[in-house]
Formats: sequence, structure tokens, C-alpha cells
Amino acid sequence: MLFALFFGAGNLIFPVMLGQMAGENIFLANAGFIVTGVGLPILGVLALAFSGKSDLQSLASRVHPVYGLIFTVALYLAIGPLFAIPRTNTVSFEMGVRPFLGNADSAWPLMLFTIAFFGISLFFSLQSSKLVDVIGKFLTPLLLVFIGILIVVAFVNPIGDVQAPVESFVENSFFKGFQEGYLTMDMLAAFVFGIVIINIMKEKGITTKKEMMVSTLKVAVIAGALLAIIYSSLTYMGAKSVIELGHLDNGGAILASISSYYFGSFGKVVLGFIVIAACLTTSIGLITSCASYFNKIVPRFTYKTWAIVFTIFSAVIANVGLSTLISISVPVLYMLYPLAMCLMVLTFLHPFFKGKQKVYQFSILFTFVVSLVEGLNAAGLQIDAVHQLFTDFLPLYTVGLGWVVPAIIGGLIGFFVDSNPKGDMNQPIAEEKQIV
Repeated sequence: MLFALFFGAGNLIFPVMLGQMAGENIFLANAGFIVTGVGLPILGVLALAFSGKSDLQSLASRVHPVYGLIFTVALYLAIGPLFAIPRTNTVSFEMGVRPFLGNADSAWPLMLFTIAFFGISLFFSLQSSKLVDVIGKFLTPLLLVFIGILIVVAFVNPIGDVQAPVESFVENSFFKGFQEGYLTMDMLAAFVFGIVIINIMKEKGITTKKEMMVSTLKVAVIAGALLAIIYSSLTYMGAKSVIELGHLDNGGAILASISSYYFGSFGKVVLGFIVIAACLTTSIGLITSCASYFNKIVPRFTYKTWAIVFTIFSAVIANVGLSTLISISVPVLYMLYPLAMCLMVLTFLHPFFKGKQKVYQFSILFTFVVSLVEGLNAAGLQIDAVHQLFTDFLPLYTVGLGWVVPAIIGGLIGFFVDSNPKGDMNQPIAEEKQIV
């Protein structure tokens, strides 16, 4: 189930695009992508289990209750109705339906598909008790079979040789791949999907901290291994396709062309099933998680009401187009990802600095300053003086990790400034303490 929830729209289109751009530097670029696309999501799920917290907001509230609410709402909106949920529909249409429409430019096909896609998503979202069975027993095996067919054929009969990388991947290809992994949004989604997995484990009878960590680790490693294999395979296919297909504009076009190259019209059908199955699983999971969270913070509206609202809103946003959605999401992700990574690291280090709140606050504050600048840069709102200052004096800034050193400095300052010897009393639960 965890694999199926993670593996959605961006997970299909971004690895193949990465392969085309990285070319001969595919191994380093793919390694960077695996870190953010697999490693960080796994650690995010484990961080939730390790913290003993019941949800992301309570975890982020270790910084401050107001920050916990703002950060959690921002994260849910980003991986929900603003970007990720609409993208599942748009990618499904572009890769699973449009290839059968020829050159038709009418808006009606997208509109009708959107109604059907989100109608199905809403139906299963309102059947939350059946979520595990539907995703785990039906859609996931179907998805794996179709992807496996395409991958095996691509390995047995490669399209061509790997070509030279594009200019942006000639140097620092590992870090370029690292940043490309942001676009999957899986690190952010880990804080949401992890809650779903942990709650299901509790329902299955897991009661202690040790049992929870062991079971979560097993689940995360299995899901992560599947993701890493498929990401690497898709990246390989993309890298091998350039000589025959040329450099295409997006991963959707690349996958469609690869599938047609091997299977012709049948390839379009196979690809359509792959994409729609993958995107439906993610859409269902996101609607369920977002509706559950907002029902919790605004209980006057029922879960059903929130699910309907998010579904309708996402359906409207989905019609702005895939390219627009991706371009708008990039600056937001450049701001949210460093904050999420910093919170995750602090969660694991929590026992070592005795949960001192100032450590969280200073580390997150310094991280936010840098991530805000990087987000503005990505949005085309670069502040030249600040950008030049960071370029000259801030380590790792030019490779997109300028927040790391400030986060460490902020944490050290917070550790020595905090005069509360007890720190956060809500530390991770004892190993054999019952999980409530």
C-alpha cells in the first residue's frame, strides 16, 4: 500500500526526463534522485514512528504550536488540492487518453475525463475502510505488471546508446538529480502517508514502540526498494531514448514515445493503464489524507464534506494544464522541502539535545531564510544582492543545499541559548511504552 500511495504521477514522468537530461551522467543523477525520491520518504515515515506523535502537526508543534499549524496546512495543501491531486488527473489524461485523440484541441475530452477520474477517486475516498484492500490487492499488482512489461522489453532491446548530458547536468549532476527528486513531493507525502500506515499497524495489534519501529522499517524498506528499482529503470529508459526520440519537452511525452516505439498502438493502451492506475492510487490516498486532516482541525465540516470540496477544487485546478502546475509548484517545493528535511533530522536527534525547543526554533528559522530565497529565485523573483551574498559565502548554496550549514548553526545556537534543562517533555515514548 505504501508503495502504491507514493508511486503516482510525478514518479512516472520525472525519472525518464531525468534520464534524458543526465545522459552519460545517469548514475550520479539517478543516485541523487533516489536520495530525495526514496531515501527521504523512507526516513520521513520512520521519523513519525520514532517520534511517537500521532500526526504531523503535533510533530511540527515542537517548534511552536502556530508554526505546527501553518506548516502542516501548507504541506497538506501542496501535496493535495493545489498541486499533487490535480497533477494526477492531468498526467493521466496527457499520457493515458490524449494519445488516442489525435490532434484534437477541444477542451471537452479533458473535462469529461476529469469528471470520471475524480468521480472514481471520490467514490473510493468515501470508502476509506476499503482503502487497503482496493489499493493493495487490485491496483498495485495491476500497476506492477504493466510497468514490468515495459521495463523488461526496454532492457532486453534498448532503443539506443546513452548520449551526452544536457548543459545543466554536465557538472553537479548528483545535486541536480537531488533537486529533481523534489518534484515527486514524496518527502512531503511521507509525513501524511506515514500516519495512514502507522494507524493501520495499530489496528493490526502493534502496541509498543519497538514493534512499531521494526514493522515500519520493514514496510518502508520494501516500498523503498520497489521505488528505487522502478525509478532507476525509468531513468535508464530515458537515457537510452535520446538517440532515437531526441530531447522531448516532458516525461509524459517521453514515456508515450517509448511505449509507442516498442508496442505501437498497443503501447498506448499499456501506457494508459500504467498511468491511470498509478495516478488513481495517489489521488485516492491524497484526498483521503487531506480530508481527514482538515476534518480534524475544522470538525464542523464532516470528512465527507471535505473530501467533496477537495475533489471539486482539484478538478477545477486540473484544467490549467500540466506544464503550468509543475512550474508553479517548483518555487513552493524549494521552500517546503528544506523545512521538512530539517524537521525530520531534528526528530531523530531529539533525544540527544533533550528536545530543547530553541534548537527547533533557531534551526527551522535559519533554514526558512535560505529556503525562502531559493524559492523566490525559482519563481523568478531573485533578490540579486542576497543571491550574490549567499553565492559567495554560503556553502552548498549553488547546489541547492544552502540551508544545511545555517540549520546546523541555528541548532547549536538554540542548544546553548535554551535555559530549560528539561526541554520538550513530550520526547519519544519509551521503547516498551504502550502507543495510545
